[in-house]
Amino acid sequence: MNVQQRMNRRNLMLLVSPLLLIAASVYGLTYGSIPISLSDIWSAMLGRDGSAYGTIIMDLRLPRILTGMLVGACLAASGALLQGVMKNPLADPGIIGVSSGGGLAAVICMVALPQFSYLLPAAAFAGAFATSLVIYGMAWDKGASPVKIILAGVAVNALLGAVMNGVMVVYSDRVQAVLAWLSGGLNGRSWHHLSFMAPYALMGLVLTIPAIRPANLMQLGDDSARLLGQRVEVQRLLLMLLASFLAGTAVSVAGLIGFVGLVVPHAIRLVIGDDYRFLLPLSIMGGASLVVLADTIARSWFDPIELPVGILLAALGAPFFLMLLRRRGNIR
Repeated sequence: MNVQQRMNRRNLMLLVSPLLLIAASVYGLTYGSIPISLSDIWSAMLGRDGSAYGTIIMDLRLPRILTGMLVGACLAASGALLQGVMKNPLADPGIIGVSSGGGLAAVICMVALPQFSYLLPAAAFAGAFATSLVIYGMAWDKGASPVKIILAGVAVNALLGAVMNGVMVVYSDRVQAVLAWLSGGLNGRSWHHLSFMAPYALMGLVLTIPAIRPANLMQLGDDSARLLGQRVEVQRLLLMLLASFLAGTAVSVAGLIGFVGLVVPHAIRLVIGDDYRFLLPLSIMGGASLVVLADTIARSWFDPIELPVGILLAALGAPFFLMLLRRRGNIR
């Protein structure tokens, strides 16, 4: 692929991605257990519809869609940053253990300390953030190479999974309350959840802007980045913390949703290349569109059952990723 073809693809995706996000949002507002026409949606958005349709749109579907957008955007941005830091397209918050850290904190809060359940979002966020620091500390030996970080992350992920299962065994009579959260979903997400998440999510997404340059320089390798005056270890730590911040923010509200941070950035990279000036914003919009679309399908196509979006994404994500690997023949 020559430079002009790549630029044409980038420009096309920059044009199409916002349109896909808008289409996914309109689809989410329109379809569900009760289909609602576009005219009724418009009336509800303008505050002219006091019927049940207006309540469904403004109190149920709209906050859920906006929350899904932020969750998908945060997970995809986190995955894109981690793949750049590790120089490995298989890196994502779930694989290196960041999501598991948030999950363990949330499980403890829900089943072992239910009297503090109101602290669930803060606990999940703190768990993800602390896990990233532990992984980096374990990988540090006069520097923290991407390979060491991934190996430390895999080990920490296994340990956290074992501890989480142990907590659930000990408190087996309370496990039912946490299963839906572990599956990952947006059921019941309201304006309250959105108002909690939005400031952190927007702050993290804004911070991805100054992260673009160091992420691009790290693609050149540590030695080349140092020759260009970059403090590689400091920047790697800061990018990891930012990725953990974004993942923890998403986990705190939506639970353990996988696949988004792994496949969305990788699929976009296959189309437009590794330039983070384009990769990050397109990953953000792609992740937002995917979660909104998948959540709409999960709650409307299986009526009267509402399938957790995390289960649907896992079921669709693994075959899709294997198809990408087969088409490419290898991972770049």
